[in-house]
Amino acid sequence: MKNVEQILKSKAEHQTVYAIGPDDSVLDALKLLAEKNIGALPVLEDGQVVGIVSERDYARKLVLKGRSSAATPVREIMSAPVVTVEPKHNLEYCMNLMTNRHLRHLPVVHNGKLLGLLSIGDLVKETIAEQAGLILQLEQYIRGETA
Repeated sequence: MKNVEQILKSKAEHQTVYAIGPDDSVLDALKLLAEKNIGALPVLEDGQVVGIVSERDYARKLVLKGRSSAATPVREIMSAPVVTVEPKHNLEYCMNLMTNRHLRHLPVVHNGKLLGLLSIGDLVKETIAEQAGLILQLEQYIRGETA
C-alpha cells in the first residue's frame, strides 16, 4: 500500500500547492479557487498551516449568513485547527481519516512545512489503481502465469 510521500511523488508534475493568508479576503480566496479550478486552499501564516478554506466553508459560513466576501478575512471562515497528515502515513490511514472526519482535502506537513495537498479524488484514484493491480496479479496466478 502506498504512503503519502509516494502519492505526492506520483502527482508531482501536476501539483502546485496554492495557499492563502489568514488576513486575505475571502474574495481573494474565491478568485484563486476559481482561477486554479481547485476546491480548497491551505491557510498559511508565517509558513505554518493554520487552517484550510474550502468552497464548503464559503457557502456555509459566509453566504448563508449574508456576509461580504470582500470585507471578510479568510481567518473568519477557515476550518481550524486543520487536520494534516505526514509523508509516512499510508493510503488506508488517509482514507479512514477523511471518511471519519468528513474531509475532502488533507494538507501534507512534515516538520511544520507544507509539502502538498491530497484530495479525496487523489486517494480514490490510488485505491482504484491498487485494486486493479491486485486483480491482475490474482488473474495471472489463477491462470498459472508468472510475472
